Amino acid sequence: MNSPIEALLPDFGGDIVQPGAAEYESARRSILASGSPAYVLRPASVEDVRAGLRFAADLGLSLSVRGGGHSFAGFATNDGGVVIDLSKLADVEIVDKERHRVRIGGGATWGQVAVALAPQGMGISSGDSKSVGVGGLTLSGGIGWKVRKHGLALDNMVAAEVVTGDAEVVRASATENADLFWAIRGGGGNFGIVTTFEFLAHPTTDVFHGTIAFPASEAATVLQEWAAYLRTAPEELTSVANLANPFTGGPEAPVEIHVAFDGDDPELAAKAIDPIRRLGTVLDDSVAPKPYATTLVDGATPPPGIQIITRSAFVEPVSVPTVLRILAEVGASERPPSIAVRSLGGAVSRVPDDATAYAHRRAELLIVTAVAGPEPVLDAARPALAAIWRTLAPHVNGAYANFLTTATAEDVAAIYPAATYERLSATKRRYDPRNLFTGNHNVRPQQ
Repeated sequence: MNSPIEALLPDFGGDIVQPGAAEYESARRSILASGSPAYVLRPASVEDVRAGLRFAADLGLSLSVRGGGHSFAGFATNDGGVVIDLSKLADVEIVDKERHRVRIGGGATWGQVAVALAPQGMGISSGDSKSVGVGGLTLSGGIGWKVRKHGLALDNMVAAEVVTGDAEVVRASATENADLFWAIRGGGGNFGIVTTFEFLAHPTTDVFHGTIAFPASEAATVLQEWAAYLRTAPEELTSVANLANPFTGGPEAPVEIHVAFDGDDPELAAKAIDPIRRLGTVLDDSVAPKPYATTLVDGATPPPGIQIITRSAFVEPVSVPTVLRILAEVGASERPPSIAVRSLGGAVSRVPDDATAYAHRRAELLIVTAVAGPEPVLDAARPALAAIWRTLAPHVNGAYANFLTTATAEDVAAIYPAATYERLSATKRRYDPRNLFTGNHNVRPQQ
């Protein structure tokens, strides 16, 4: 062992993985990226997190914090730095069953949470993949199958324990360090390492969930009428439209309308979902009642050498018809990207614009494009992808941090409008003045 590790050992009770160790090959990778960190630390306690943070800071090494490891931008690993892997801090505890208050470790995944809460008849509005980390998803938003009824994941967070840039442990809530509580609800991992989240869960039953598929030739009509219906649909219904899936035909792929109705009453579910069934020629209909926990799917891990480019933006009501027309045309073009359109509104839009650092409350839709393949395939796709987004640019705004492969200054400005960024920057100066937490869509400390 070298001297830096010898200095760390007395204060660290977790695992330390370095190059050459049997575990290093898996430890250096996140689900969507591969790196070559000098040290991967797996803390077993909050004190370990503090020690690991001091270790990285004292050595002047870049720092990555890993929860589920699903960052498209590769924030969960690095080259030559320190990765603090929170996977040992994954307890899920119901601290007040009557009020549905739940305490969750910062390294837990949403699959672990769903399984733990299901026997108690509880759920939390989260994402749609089991292996996605609670921390990464929540700190930047959290758009999933209950978003229109129960809001973003971060809207259901009521407190957090955070290890800040000076390795101090602070509690953030509406009444304690309220500026930090505001910032971590949308500001990503810029302000510290969240070791514990507290959420208000809600009672949940089975839900009606599945996919209704239509011919690609009907995409233009289906998308427009789908979006129009979602404006008046009950908030128990959340829906996502996918087209141009490369695995089911690309431009010939069926338009897949995924639905989730938050309730187990078959009559109410049918009343909410049947208008979608009438949008066009139904090719397949897999909608059925199921436990909420089973709506979360296993996140796919790309094979070695396969990378993914994702880009996202929000669409406000006035621009919806134009954006959906463009996307239908793109979906029918040669070698289109995979396209997803997620419904928002409902509970998300009832939160005041400045209540959290998530700044896109007025959006009706979130659109995402994705291209996957080896680097030569991605290089060949980039010019056409850039052209698509130039066409979309006048009609969309912002970006959703959880669906971005890049972390440019332009990306940061899209995620955080000027007033939001200024407030985040002031908060950064208080809790991370040295900007140790740069493995994110970085907000610089206010000077």
